[in-house]
Amino acid sequence: MPELPEVEVSRLGLLPCLPGQTIVRAIFRVPKLRHALPPELASKLAGMRVRAILRRGKYLLFDCANGDEQRGWLIIHLGMSGSLRLVSADTPVQKHDHVDLVFPNTVLRFRDPRRFGALLWHEGSDIERHPSIAVLGVEPLSHDFNGEWLYAVTRRRNTPIKPLLMDSHLLVGVGNIYAAEALFRAGVAPTRAARRVGLERCRGLAAAIRATLEESIAAGGSSVRDYVHSDGGAGSFQTLCSVYGRAGEPCRVCGTPIRVLRQAGRSTFYCPCCQR
Repeated sequence: MPELPEVEVSRLGLLPCLPGQTIVRAIFRVPKLRHALPPELASKLAGMRVRAILRRGKYLLFDCANGDEQRGWLIIHLGMSGSLRLVSADTPVQKHDHVDLVFPNTVLRFRDPRRFGALLWHEGSDIERHPSIAVLGVEPLSHDFNGEWLYAVTRRRNTPIKPLLMDSHLLVGVGNIYAAEALFRAGVAPTRAARRVGLERCRGLAAAIRATLEESIAAGGSSVRDYVHSDGGAGSFQTLCSVYGRAGEPCRVCGTPIRVLRQAGRSTFYCPCCQR
């Protein structure tokens, strides 16, 4: 957490305010998050104009340039507990408010209680060359992702299908909640070996993944811990879940109690009757 829908909701919340604006200064209140926050990065960001805000997997990508047309990318990862909020310059700083990007009329404030988030810089225009971006897999909301692709990449994989869906080197942004919900929608057991999911079921699963992510984005994402929108609001997709977080409760389709097991260190929720 946050996963692809929460990062996309954050991006959409920033789009009306930040593109075209210039960073007046950057304020780092801690020496490091997941990685060090070098003072020279704060100096580099001052004077940079935000040309666009993109997303790749769970990374927010700020396309920046200064008056000399020097290009670079500010890469932000929210980690497990991070959030970005647009606040006024006089908003009091709280305990876990670690980074401010000050713009002429607003402040983008990065809050991260666990400090697993990251702010990175990539010099130049080709963001796909950055090590953190170059290793990422296919975007599940892109035209490259479909049932045929999923079928092709799973043929020789004995890995259970759910952990495979969460492998960012293969497919980006499908976190624990969304993998569980998509598998339920597609009627696929999370423990089924990936190579044993046939073509038609791969098509159904790919469609379920896309629909689940799109519905979460429309609901503002899932706020199960620290995640909030750029305006401080919370997402509501967690209230719509069919299996996630519902262990012991009746399945909304067949009434069978929802079960939970551990896979790759994560809790997996599923219906033993609806999912085969």
